[in-house]
Amino acid sequence: MIPYETKDIRTIVLLGHGASGKTSLVESMLFKAGATTRLGSVEDGTSVADYDADAKEKKHTIDSSILHCNWKGREINIIDTPGYVDFIRDTITSLVAAETALITISAADGIQVNTRKLWNLACQKGLGKIIVITKIDGENIDYQALLDSIKNTLGSTCVPLVLPIGTGHDFQGVVNIFELPNPLPNKVVGNAQSAHDALIETIVSADDALMEKYLDGKEIDKPALQSCFVKAVAGGNVVPILCCSNKKVLGIEDILDTIAHFSPSPLEGIKRTAIDVQKNQEITLDASNNGHFSGLVFKSVIDPFVGKLSYFRVVSGMLDGELSFYNVTSKKVNKAGHIYRVFGKEQQPVSRAIPGDIIAVSKVEDIHISDTICDSKHPIKFPEIPFPTPMSSLAVIPKSKGAEKKISECLHKLTEEDKTFRVSHDTLTNELVITGMSNLHLQVIISRLKRRFGIEVESHIPKIPYKETITTRSQAQYKHKKQSGGHGQYGEVHIKIEPLSRGAGFEFVDEIVGGSIPRQYIPAVEKGIREVLEKGILIGHPIVDLRVRLHYGSYHDVDSSEAAFKIAASHAFQDAFNHAKPVLLEPIVNVEVVIPTKFMGEITGNLSSHRGHIKGMDTMGDLQIVRASIPMSSIASYETELKSMTGGQGSFTMEFSHYDVVPAHLMQSIITQAHAAHAANAKKE
Repeated sequence: MIPYETKDIRTIVLLGHGASGKTSLVESMLFKAGATTRLGSVEDGTSVADYDADAKEKKHTIDSSILHCNWKGREINIIDTPGYVDFIRDTITSLVAAETALITISAADGIQVNTRKLWNLACQKGLGKIIVITKIDGENIDYQALLDSIKNTLGSTCVPLVLPIGTGHDFQGVVNIFELPNPLPNKVVGNAQSAHDALIETIVSADDALMEKYLDGKEIDKPALQSCFVKAVAGGNVVPILCCSNKKVLGIEDILDTIAHFSPSPLEGIKRTAIDVQKNQEITLDASNNGHFSGLVFKSVIDPFVGKLSYFRVVSGMLDGELSFYNVTSKKVNKAGHIYRVFGKEQQPVSRAIPGDIIAVSKVEDIHISDTICDSKHPIKFPEIPFPTPMSSLAVIPKSKGAEKKISECLHKLTEEDKTFRVSHDTLTNELVITGMSNLHLQVIISRLKRRFGIEVESHIPKIPYKETITTRSQAQYKHKKQSGGHGQYGEVHIKIEPLSRGAGFEFVDEIVGGSIPRQYIPAVEKGIREVLEKGILIGHPIVDLRVRLHYGSYHDVDSSEAAFKIAASHAFQDAFNHAKPVLLEPIVNVEVVIPTKFMGEITGNLSSHRGHIKGMDTMGDLQIVRASIPMSSIASYETELKSMTGGQGSFTMEFSHYDVVPAHLMQSIITQAHAAHAANAKKE
């Protein structure tokens, strides 16, 4: 391994819409830099970046992969990330490990929905940005129109650093216009001199002294201009645009040169802040070997054979010697047997880590994504990594009997590496529910469950967690009297019920006076009612938001018992409930739908047809954001509908809002379906 220092490190995260050529670009860069001996292919399943079986099967990136190469004395860390929102969790976590975002735009497809979203994420994190136009050798490419689209959509700071020599099948390479060659090659697309002037003017605008010198017509020496270029990229004042053909490995050298010479090192990039735990104040970390060690965990991989592999970015200080560190979250000191640099699926042992390094440790179980690891004598804490709320759910049942406990354990292991995946047991429907970003995301989880742990499951759309309640007052009485040989059974209960406000739950009020029911039997009355509340009456779902008043009853000195009063209370409650105009309550969710403007009318109309209520709209560039509240039952298959209506260009998020009454014309249908399902299950049993 070639020795390097923090000043030599460049860490880039590749961002771009799915199929925009990120992984193919990584393969070309690694091959050009000599880090690999052959050019890997996504289509052929030979990519060193997409090494996971699911990624090979789907032919697109599902998890981030970390690789590195050395180019002209720079140690370049490369993080390849998924381009589809289904797997955005690794894209989000990778942003905290890099200084620069390399954003790919397909020359054939232009700026797509996720391009804009990922651009905004990079801006929010303060990363420097480089744009690479891929597939410049495709058919019917209008390079100038694409440049205009980039400037109009992403801003005037986006300026070409290279111009293509020919496009489509005639693409022969690129000419770098930072220093104009003389003479220019033939077939350069665009006005090279004009592009050069625009580039230099944009660069010097990041430095007042250089700008003044430039405007005065004075010559600016190359080292000063290069230094300003790095500063401008780091500050977002310049976003250089490059282009390439991954298949022909043309334009790749200029991309590597740009990363090596013009992207910021950890010393020049964003300043990372943390909370000093002892002083409870914010501090800024210096990427210095001499500082106290600190790192941020941003990725975990759970493997049944290798164990847990945790990845972290070293922010300050060095990790060497005994390889021990303090975990601020768990408040434990961990000792790692080894630390590794990672190259795809391979781990390469190293003896130390310096600021800017991306390192992995294995088999340290209590390290989790977002954890801060540091010097125990100087504890600090980095901000938590925020994740979007998953909105797509499936209920799962193991195909093999007796695997219920194992499936839950294995699913929870998968939540360790994926913070947009959740597992829960719905007590209302008694289902094990997995929740993720999309149905595709959940199908990958199910595939991994089988591949890694040997567990196969059946899945279906989860039952809607309805609840039952009443809308008016009612009262009832019931006398349970049964005589047989020996002691009989006797208990009489008189109750009144009334509705409570939404979310109030259940109240039991004891209004017995004069001892009509002895004190020792009162708890049995409440227990009998609570058992019915849990089981439900209309469709077998919990009953909520009501008050029961026990006001009278009778007993027998010999035949009364707790069991008799439980039975009497149960029957009395069921009778009162049925006369209190019972209704079903359904969960209402808030949704936020992001779509291109051209789909606005269709989307709002579709939401309204699903009993949705439009609550507001916003504009984000050429995208529209629609906010609405809608019944959960109406949106169970909305992911599929939205993809169909927008050609995959729309996305949405969802969160629970409240419960509301099911309309009367729908309630009877739900009750009929529930009774039919119960009857069918009874026959199976």
